[in-house]
Amino acid sequence: MIAQRTRKKIQLLSRIPRFKTFYMLEKGTPPLPVNYTFSLLYSCNSRCNTCNVYEKKVNNFTVDEYDKTSRSLGQSPYWFTLSGGEPFLRKDIVEICQVLYKNSKPGIINIPTNGSLYHIIPERVEAILKSCPDSDLIINLSLDEIGEKHDELRGYPGNWERAMKTYQALSELRDYPNFTLGIHTVISRFNVDRFPEIYRELNLLQPDSYITEYAEERVELGTMREGISPEVEKYASAIEFLMSEMRKTRLHGLGKIAQSFRFEYYQMVLRFLAEQKQIIPCYAGIVSCQIAPDGNVWPCCIRADVMGNLRRNNYNFPEIWNSIQARRIRKSIKNRECACPLANASYTNLLVDAGSMFKISKSLLD
Repeated sequence: MIAQRTRKKIQLLSRIPRFKTFYMLEKGTPPLPVNYTFSLLYSCNSRCNTCNVYEKKVNNFTVDEYDKTSRSLGQSPYWFTLSGGEPFLRKDIVEICQVLYKNSKPGIINIPTNGSLYHIIPERVEAILKSCPDSDLIINLSLDEIGEKHDELRGYPGNWERAMKTYQALSELRDYPNFTLGIHTVISRFNVDRFPEIYRELNLLQPDSYITEYAEERVELGTMREGISPEVEKYASAIEFLMSEMRKTRLHGLGKIAQSFRFEYYQMVLRFLAEQKQIIPCYAGIVSCQIAPDGNVWPCCIRADVMGNLRRNNYNFPEIWNSIQARRIRKSIKNRECACPLANASYTNLLVDAGSMFKISKSLLD
């Protein structure tokens, strides 16, 4: 297992020069990305103040369609994120993970969840852990507040209590060497003032990983919710507090590497909010992409520009990735006609950006 994971990491690093070369020259066949987000469905049992994706109705991909698609990806994926809506509303989520693992052997499978389905999530997570032993499985519970305040923000009475039951049950799976149990908080105008209190309470749960993301409007959400982003000054104060708390923890190995990436990401977000432009080149559409529940391929969920549809292209991802439409979208991104702090794309952007990696490497030596 360890040998397989090490091999996957080496393959990832060896591909970085080709990504950079293609970005600069825009010639030849584009390399397949390493970071894929599959939105499994838009259905959700929460009614969050920051999201209304549940309003969108589409014909979701089947397990067979994920099988066909992932076969066309080959071994290119290093990171799969399986998002929603609420991913665990898919009764076949274990089977989806199994076909993705069979065909692509990803290094990481990441699944965010609101944690409300405490009666089924732990069983399905353990089934995925057993089925995908060479992939690191990250389950991030989305917790944006504490207690009843969390329920109010999520529009779901009892969500906090249910999430705590799920968290407790998932904690019992920590003996699996390929399991990481994390917490994810979206910092919005609804919770930014209370963020220090929220962080301290959530940190008492002792998650393996704690990450935050800036609340922003996304085309993916359909009718976009306006006014969800926190004021810049308040967000900056929250992030400065978070980084101060993170510095108090002495980590080693992979934990220290992850923390260094997060420090760099948070600082990049602060610069973006001040300058409102791409701080480093964005490689969305080259290194990362998102696939909607109906098979539309996007460079990211912020703009949700359609490069092509897998159902209409015989589930041939490389064909869509090399299409005229895909090249047009990449050109727009490279021309910096958009900018955002989307976390999923930003972490792979950091990995490819030489200046960012120099700072991250330097911090690891401190």
